[in-house]
Amino acid sequence: MLHGFGSSLQTWDTWAQSLQKNYRVVRLDLPGFGLSGASPRNAYAEEDDVLFIENFVNSIGVHEFSLIGHSMGGKIAWHVAATYPAKVKRLILMAPDGYANPEDMGAKPYEMPTFMHVMKYALPEFFVKKSLEPAFFDTQALNAGLLTRYHDFLRAPGVRQAIIDRANQTVNTDPVARLKRISAPTLLLWGENDQMIPQDNAKRYAQVLANATTVVLPKQGHLLQEERPQEGLAQVLAFLNAVH
Repeated sequence: MLHGFGSSLQTWDTWAQSLQKNYRVVRLDLPGFGLSGASPRNAYAEEDDVLFIENFVNSIGVHEFSLIGHSMGGKIAWHVAATYPAKVKRLILMAPDGYANPEDMGAKPYEMPTFMHVMKYALPEFFVKKSLEPAFFDTQALNAGLLTRYHDFLRAPGVRQAIIDRANQTVNTDPVARLKRISAPTLLLWGENDQMIPQDNAKRYAQVLANATTVVLPKQGHLLQEERPQEGLAQVLAFLNAVH
């Protein structure tokens, strides 16, 4: 399970608790996030993320697996599935990043204003709250506990500089050729009211992927696994149970 930009493995708490009843569930803080700390090589490009996941699954002795990826983690997930199609058996992409508008090819998807560099020195909880609210359809879902968790992990050692470094190293590229290499049955899961990566992007993926099913959840934003987690979880379980 691969989390999104600025997040951590705790984003999957509810889903993991349910999935682990029938599956081996592995989730991790990606390099530069949560408690993993910054990449020792300061390496955050697409190929670096794929190599990291390859090394990680090899180190825990997993040779075939399914991937669930959200946003940035979704982009990493489909990159892995395109690079190692024989290893990835099922693919769940939740509002995946990586398929930009044609005019945005070559641009940085995480372009950060200059003032964001100040967050290395000070990161008020109010700023985190305002950054997270657009990720929810119902901002009341961003409760105090959730906000505190995001705030705490963003202040973990090395995370803020790593976020800036990743933003500087990430560039939109044409994904079509790589997406066509994916053979795994794929669930595209989106919130109807996603303001971060609009659900219209699902059509781009569906037109290119060989075996994709699209589900759009009404009155949900970008953080499906945290806003009303049971709705998305039901779709994931149905997909996993139907595909062998």
